[in-house]
Amino acid sequence: MASATTMTAALESVHRERLMRLAREVSFAAGTRLFEEGRHADRFWVVRTGTVALDLHVPGRRPAVIETLGQGELVGWSWHFPPYLWQLGAEATSPVRAWEFDAGAVLEMCAEDAGFGRAIAVWVGRVTAQRLHASRVRLLDLYAPYGSGGLT
Repeated sequence: MASATTMTAALESVHRERLMRLAREVSFAAGTRLFEEGRHADRFWVVRTGTVALDLHVPGRRPAVIETLGQGELVGWSWHFPPYLWQLGAEATSPVRAWEFDAGAVLEMCAEDAGFGRAIAVWVGRVTAQRLHASRVRLLDLYAPYGSGGLT
């Protein structure tokens, strides 16, 4: 079953087809950094094959992997929200083939067509909420004292 946040599940075919007009096929070797936390977010990707790890810089330690993304999933949401800076880092953990999108062009399409813009905003919002939850769970798992309480 596809996650509700994958492009195929989240966007109606008319909006998906419109978005795909801007897609550019790219590939990344395992170990390639797609972006770094705090840098300008001007593009995003949808994974076709392979996996991408989202990670968070932890001073004095290796980056903490928050989530691993696969087929159909959105890599990068920071392009959609000011100040347009990556909130996490991302690295290909296997060879990755993806569709790459220019954020500025997508945002222009969103401004021109309210229905398309709403569909993209709802998709990105769902992804953002899911990722923030995953980050919280992972960081509690890594750093909270044992028995410190539930997730509610």
